[in-house]
Amino acid sequence: MDSLRRLEEIFAHFPGIGPRQARRFVHYLQGRPTTQVAELVRLINEVKSETTECIRCHRYFIENEAGLSKSAGKKSSAVCAICENPERDTSTLIIVARDSDLESVEKSGAYKGLYFVLGGTVPILDKEPEKKIRLRSLLERVGVNGAAGGSFNEIILSLNTTPDGEHTTDIVKDAIKKITGDGAAGNSSDNTPRITILGRGLSTGAELEYADSETIRNALGNRR
Repeated sequence: MDSLRRLEEIFAHFPGIGPRQARRFVHYLQGRPTTQVAELVRLINEVKSETTECIRCHRYFIENEAGLSKSAGKKSSAVCAICENPERDTSTLIIVARDSDLESVEKSGAYKGLYFVLGGTVPILDKEPEKKIRLRSLLERVGVNGAAGGSFNEIILSLNTTPDGEHTTDIVKDAIKKITGDGAAGNSSDNTPRITILGRGLSTGAELEYADSETIRNALGNRR
């Protein structure tokens, strides 16, 4: 396979991009000056080298955001600015599928708690959810937080209202209940978090990433 076809194939794997759009991307790049293409390559390399994954919420962030020095060699123990912020509500955890969903919720200004990024959703017919999402890490986060005497009062499942999103919501909810007890429907005790999902400010089939701030605020305000 030549380089042009290979590049089309890579673009076609981007979320929401099909073969025809991937081909248009390649033709666009072919018509750009060499300096612009070189700048694109440089920025891609910088993004890969300057970002790291937060050990608590698992979102990717620029190292300087949390004051982490590249020379410090501490990527494996980096914590992002949101998780380190002492003004965040540490009694509430919202679970989202991807970094882009986290950014949409944060931009709405309606939520001041902590986050956890699953890394995706589980297809309905998939029998091995732990290969698709960070389920084990999530359960460790919930369990450790409880063991430390600071258990979450509420865990909000903020996933897309698509078939895969609903399926993932059920998987995560059942898994959390197994280690915390039944916290659904407001049956919260001192040590059992209340498990809620976003209200139907989000229409069925909607993706959180593309929802406007007002819709997200309504969904958070009407969670159940």
